[in-house]
Amino acid sequence: MKKKPSVVMMGLGYIGLPTAALIASRRLKVTGVDIRENVVETINKGQIHIVEPDLDGLVHKVVKEGNLRATMKPVVSDVYLIAVPTPFKENHEPDLSYVASAVKSIIPTLTKGALVILESTSPVGTTRKMEKLIFETRPELKGNVFLAYCPERVLPGNILYELKHNDRAIGGIDEISTEKAISFYKHFVTGELHPTNAKTAEMVKLVENASRDNQIAFANELSIICDKADINVWEMIALANKHPRVNILNPGTGVGGHCIAVDPWFIVSEFPKESSLIRKSRETNTYKTEWVIEKIKNKALAFKIEVGRDAVIACMGLAFKPDIDDLRESPALLVNDTLISEGFNVLSVEPNLEKEFKRKLISTTEAIKQADIIVFLVAHKQFKNLTISENKNVLDFVGLK
Repeated sequence: MKKKPSVVMMGLGYIGLPTAALIASRRLKVTGVDIRENVVETINKGQIHIVEPDLDGLVHKVVKEGNLRATMKPVVSDVYLIAVPTPFKENHEPDLSYVASAVKSIIPTLTKGALVILESTSPVGTTRKMEKLIFETRPELKGNVFLAYCPERVLPGNILYELKHNDRAIGGIDEISTEKAISFYKHFVTGELHPTNAKTAEMVKLVENASRDNQIAFANELSIICDKADINVWEMIALANKHPRVNILNPGTGVGGHCIAVDPWFIVSEFPKESSLIRKSRETNTYKTEWVIEKIKNKALAFKIEVGRDAVIACMGLAFKPDIDDLRESPALLVNDTLISEGFNVLSVEPNLEKEFKRKLISTTEAIKQADIIVFLVAHKQFKNLTISENKNVLDFVGLK
């Protein structure tokens, strides 16, 4: 029987931890690495620090079995996965410092035959840059260490299923790197594994999210137009979608999460002249959040004029999408914090967060009771079918009603 490879997972966040746990469930020995001591301690207790269905039980199981352990430093391994953040700097320039730091930290542990796979969303050419970084430091490894890029395609709230079942695009710096990466993913992925080169795989990830951003921008632009035309955008979209070849998405507060709100800028930064539509979609979705803020402020001003006091505003939902606790690039959180910073009386509601996080949280029931203006920013299941008094002002930006 062929020996199963040992694995190091660099980064134990929303993607790294579920991936590490899934790999460990296939009885591969996985060492998860994270720079946050509290995360390492939590995982080694068989517990998790994020909200994701079924992940807590899986982590508990694989830690107990000894197939997953966490540490703050990488160890010698057969395969290294890089799943650290790739935010952007000013002017939406990609920040590769986390990726570079993770790669630098594994360089001393690399041995002949090791496979390094980047999963972090990255600009085109990043895998080649990391190859250069490795071989400049360890030139004797050239031709003896293999590199590939394989982006994840998962939906928060359903990550474990999608990690296993979704197809993957896998691109190496050469054919043998691609082959070795595909062989590795076969240990835990049942979806089809599509071979390509590193640059194409990097672009695939960016284009997938830029495409979704474009579709959402169309819906968000329609919502602004329909508001001005006094048309129910939800009803209009539902009717338009009766056409057999039309599938318009529903509008929302904006676009959040680390992928869709960020990845299109990676294309724009590299190809500024050629990406005008991609840029415009990004700008439209950013503007939608600003538009939402102005609608709330105008409603609060009208309330004060009519009633003679400041309105209590309940911001219902802070996560970037329904039924998760992920706040990364969340437009709802931006709305909430902007209103607070401008002096409005805001009640912050996020039922998926178990504890407060630098902001005082209030329960859904109490918020509905205390607020004068109830603002639905995220379509959490807890917000559906709520009983709300007719004397309350309701602003629904996600189509709950």
